[in-house]
Amino acid sequence: MASSSKKTLRIAGEGSNAGEKPSIKFARRTSSGRYVSLSKEDIEMSSELSADYMNYTVHIPPTPDNQPMDTSVAMKAEEQYVSNSLFTGGFNSVTRAHLMDKVIDSEVTHPQMAGAKGSSCSICDGKVMKDERGNDVTPCECRYKICRDCFLDAEKETGLCPGCKEPYKMGDYDDDNNDSSHRALPLPGPNNMSVMKRNQNGEFDHNKWLFETKGTYGVGNAYWPPDDEDDGDGMHEGVFDASDKPWKPLCRVIPIPSGIISPYRLLIAVRLVVMCFFLHWRVFHPNTDAVWLWLMSITCEIWFGFSWILDQIPKLCPVNRSTDLVVLHEKFDSPSPSNPTGRSDLPGVDLFVSTADPEKEPPLTTANTILSILAVDYPVEKLSCYVSDDGGALLTFEAMAEAASFADLWVPFCRKHTIEPRNPESYFALKVDPTKNKSNLDFVKDRRRVKREYDEFKVRINSLPDSIRRRSDAFNAREEMKMMKHYKESGADPSEPIRVLKATWMADGTHWPGTWITASSEHAKGDHAGILQVMLKPPSPDPLMGGRDDKIIDFSEVDTRLPMFVYVSREKRPGYDHNKKAGAMNALVRSSAILSNGPFILNLDCDHYIYNCKAIREGMCFMMDRGGEDICYIQFPQRFEGIDPSDRYANHNTVFFDGNMRALDGLQGPFYVGTGCMFRRFALYGFDPPSGDLEMENAKKNGGDGDGELSERTPALTPSQFDKDLDIHLLPKRFGNSTMLAQSIAIAEYQGRPLGDHPAVKYGRKPGALREPRQPLDASTVAEAVSVISCWYEDKTEWGDRVGWIYGSVTEDVVTGYRMHNRGWRSVYCVTKRDAFRGSAPINLTDRLHQVLRWATGSVEIFFSKNNAFLGSKRLLLLQRLSYLNVGIYPFTSLFLIVYCFLPALSLFSGYFIVQTLSISFLIYLLTMTVCLVALAILEVKWSGVELEQWWRNEQFWLISGTSAHLAAVVQGLLKVIAGIEISFTLTSKSAGEDNDDIFADLYIVKWSSLMIPPIVIAMVNIIAIIVAFSRTIYSANPQWSKFIGGAFFSFWVLAHLYPFAKGLMGRRGKTPTIVYVWSGLIAITLSLLWVAISPPRGADAGGGGDFQFP
Repeated sequence: MASSSKKTLRIAGEGSNAGEKPSIKFARRTSSGRYVSLSKEDIEMSSELSADYMNYTVHIPPTPDNQPMDTSVAMKAEEQYVSNSLFTGGFNSVTRAHLMDKVIDSEVTHPQMAGAKGSSCSICDGKVMKDERGNDVTPCECRYKICRDCFLDAEKETGLCPGCKEPYKMGDYDDDNNDSSHRALPLPGPNNMSVMKRNQNGEFDHNKWLFETKGTYGVGNAYWPPDDEDDGDGMHEGVFDASDKPWKPLCRVIPIPSGIISPYRLLIAVRLVVMCFFLHWRVFHPNTDAVWLWLMSITCEIWFGFSWILDQIPKLCPVNRSTDLVVLHEKFDSPSPSNPTGRSDLPGVDLFVSTADPEKEPPLTTANTILSILAVDYPVEKLSCYVSDDGGALLTFEAMAEAASFADLWVPFCRKHTIEPRNPESYFALKVDPTKNKSNLDFVKDRRRVKREYDEFKVRINSLPDSIRRRSDAFNAREEMKMMKHYKESGADPSEPIRVLKATWMADGTHWPGTWITASSEHAKGDHAGILQVMLKPPSPDPLMGGRDDKIIDFSEVDTRLPMFVYVSREKRPGYDHNKKAGAMNALVRSSAILSNGPFILNLDCDHYIYNCKAIREGMCFMMDRGGEDICYIQFPQRFEGIDPSDRYANHNTVFFDGNMRALDGLQGPFYVGTGCMFRRFALYGFDPPSGDLEMENAKKNGGDGDGELSERTPALTPSQFDKDLDIHLLPKRFGNSTMLAQSIAIAEYQGRPLGDHPAVKYGRKPGALREPRQPLDASTVAEAVSVISCWYEDKTEWGDRVGWIYGSVTEDVVTGYRMHNRGWRSVYCVTKRDAFRGSAPINLTDRLHQVLRWATGSVEIFFSKNNAFLGSKRLLLLQRLSYLNVGIYPFTSLFLIVYCFLPALSLFSGYFIVQTLSISFLIYLLTMTVCLVALAILEVKWSGVELEQWWRNEQFWLISGTSAHLAAVVQGLLKVIAGIEISFTLTSKSAGEDNDDIFADLYIVKWSSLMIPPIVIAMVNIIAIIVAFSRTIYSANPQWSKFIGGAFFSFWVLAHLYPFAKGLMGRRGKTPTIVYVWSGLIAITLSLLWVAISPPRGADAGGGGDFQFP
């Protein structure tokens, strides 16, 4: 087949029927994007055909005979074919696999990557089959080079090699390159290798040699030499078995010191009692001179007391946790008599990265996040990375392909020199000495070379938009010339305009099946086919060491394998509700269940990268420890980069992440906050945690007594055994009609269990169960993964209602976590010594307010939905319920906060105060509550590690957001619930910064938004009130300065909280937009005229204001 021709595999049907494999049709995709079905004779005779589809169908029967795919050569060929194909499909369309000879314009070298270079087939000029190292696979001893398609045709038709005409010997193949430097170094063996120590394949059996001759592989982390001081028990001879060692926990809880937590709890109780007495006193001692002022103040104070209870009471039980990575390694990665090579027994992890718009989310940022994931310190064969491109953009696709290509150099470099962090942009931007703690002599040389390659990588990524546009313009011009030539030859009217679709073209010269630069039918945002590309195929189960001459860096002692990497863009069609990010995440859950089915899922935003390469291992310590079977997710704290040093708008949010979340960890667990969270896949499927009744039932079935041996005798169960209300025939109603997806549920549940290595582990799995290599991908499996990301798949199922990420709120993260806690699961907060993940946050005032607006809007939606914690089940603990109630109620505090911020100004205007007379009781209550509040803040700072400045920034932004974004969220939510009116608060004008070299330039950009009106009004009213009261006091015949000072103090307290807001309005060097002055003047004039109309002046001596004197 000529290189310009593209073969395509078409898999009919939208879903998979039980017991049947889909029929597979082979076809060719022409350069114009047209699919033409071909027979073998057609392929040999011509590279360009214009006929319609012909009936050439290969049926794969599910019988054990006539299965060439079972042989090693055929399996490698099939996996290579799948990894080099771009799969597309969707509703009412067939699933096609477009074989791509070229994924990106730059050269691809890694053998796992799609489009990797290779030798040409001797028959059709296609690429020959390759092994794990990228070496050519020749299935015949004559080394006749043949591609996958021609090999399958020859095997099907004659079974003879086209080169030597001899029969193929299935299972035996040779590599063209037999250089040992390109292979994994074999384990050393004795010179006189006995025939008896060879296995059935004739290879030397290292296991027999090791344990029959009492040999050792040397001293190191993996094997131990015999101890000369052996006491005769044999425990120190050769390799230790993990079962012979004393059991050790993987994690432990570190309680807060009693000297801090006991006074903290006591102060909470004291302040609660004093607050009740204070509110009682305020209710029964009204200000009869200004009842309206007293009524507003007491109403606000009662609500603030209720809000304080919801926020403070769940903080009674904060905890810290620690993990032991050494014990994790000993249990899961250490060699043993049953596992001499040290193959990992850790469960698989699927990592999800979501992106939607390459214009708002730069592809370079997403690519750096992917590189940090591919280089993470976790068994390579256990990792799978999925990126969800909800925009279906070719720019994102090619950027991900470039990232996969650069990972061929970056990942081994990180492993060789133990690089941290493993995001290249962040690593090369470090201001510290890069040679610190680096003992390898060639580190400086390697770093210089990788830096140069990374700079070129960035240039390629940043130039992709222009490259794609130029390429598409060239191909579209060619198509237009072809059409003009066709018109002339056919004698058509030359005056008729020539209509050629302005398509977006891929690097191999074919149409991009996703969104085009110039939108067209079935190629626009919200209207395109589902796309799935295995960028990096699954790695081999054993390490593959690099060579000296393979790359520009010596990787001879470094594992060069890369984790599986998959690009996914779900199908979108008009008329369907795609449920935004939650829908995209659920599509990844389904497709990953079919392709890799990792029992654990870690989701990250595209701008959050792995800062600690051992973060996954840290989280796994909780999941795999005793009692870990009922943990639904591990939430890591969010840490941010690029924040201004003063953290003007509390972007770090340390009070929440280090205070509230740590406190919730002592209850049922922290909230799910959207990113940096490791899920148990089984919990995402909507099942309840394992219960004692289920354990005893299985113990009886397996002959156990319910004690120590139960954990190793608990087999994998079916979904109906976990949920008694779930009939096996109703699985399609809950999960959809994919048989592969339904079959993967029980496997994911079993593989996610902790080890049954302790009697207290009542629900575990047998050690060593996860050491078997996973099966290679085939076309039917990938086609099934494409079918489950179609837009129709979730129709009439429970996806988004009970299963997966929950729909119906812009804060789908909190709702998803709430549903799991409501079913009885618990979560864990994992705070690592080195930050697990880091990301970016908006430092601009308007962007920050809109971010908070979205969160608050989601909370209002939760309050008015069935996810309100008032309606929670009995499995939701009381204090956990209070914390979730606070999530839905806190935006409504803005209604009372705004009123309370106006009270000082109203007091100054009117001359009255919230109390009529000052009494000893009032002063004692007020003083006691103030002292308790200050003491609580100090103790909370002590146990949470939050700095006082951060605590004060949080208090300031609480008032700023409470008087702006939270109020807008309440208004928006009420209008949506009551009247069904959708309101969006958008930006109306922008003032750009001038200094492009300043990394904090966004901090000074002023963007006007309607959210700014309430804080401006509050600030202006309080300022005017201070001026009016001051002027009235000066010109009064009997000045009452104590009253003025008392009122002004509270006004200044409000203005102090609004100080960061005022600085944000000033921009850089006091350049305030004119719109701010206009609004301020209008508000000041309006309020002044309104006050004069309501309360006209009564003379210079009119002091007004009762008998209250503020001391």
